[in-house]
Amino acid sequence: MAAPSTQPATKPLLAIECATMCGSVALISNSRCLAEYSLDVQTTHSQRLLKQLELIRQKVGVEWPELAGLAVSLGPGSFTGLRIGLSVAKGLALAVGLPLMGVSTLDGLARQVVALPGTKLCALLDARKQEVYAAFYTSGEDGLPVRTGADLVLRPERLAEQLSGPIILVGDGATTYREIFKNQLGEAAIFAPSASHFPRAATIGQLGEELLARGELLDPVSSVPIYVRASEAEINLRQKK
Repeated sequence: MAAPSTQPATKPLLAIECATMCGSVALISNSRCLAEYSLDVQTTHSQRLLKQLELIRQKVGVEWPELAGLAVSLGPGSFTGLRIGLSVAKGLALAVGLPLMGVSTLDGLARQVVALPGTKLCALLDARKQEVYAAFYTSGEDGLPVRTGADLVLRPERLAEQLSGPIILVGDGATTYREIFKNQLGEAAIFAPSASHFPRAATIGQLGEELLARGELLDPVSSVPIYVRASEAEINLRQKK
């Protein structure tokens, strides 16, 4: 049996992750996951998100004003999913008067891997159109990832050219284009366990707690998702012009 936590009790933080079809919500307190609900089905986030939030809140027995704040995955990822997740989070933050924190989806993915200090890591999501969203990290002394570059969007073959091993790959982009990375890196390509490949609200919430402690908050009126690349509508508009 694990020893009881010596940390003082704090208000739970509610986290939302809608960057992929496998959406999830979680309640986090002192980095501990109190509850998490994930659902990977074809119904859209708009049809299920509010029900998930209400269900998890009721199960834990916490009222909206009792929350410490809201953390939301900002992207990159599905444009529609990101807009839905952020819109719901902004609406709740304004309605209840809660602080709002925005977390990079790739940072959340990377946090799901704990490795030896100095280990290289690449978090990558399938961006469709034969491209991936990616970011690079190196494990710090505590085993947690430290970002070493900006978000990228590129073809997996181009990303593979930038990789040198050994390096841990995490995210559905790693599984979708597994053969490309294996052919380029061989045994130096280390694939994270399958359970780590979808973004989780629990890690978004843990990172959200850290942002809240540092006072790094989003403006619930003006904040926007991290898209990295232009939307289909923007591309079509440019082509017409």
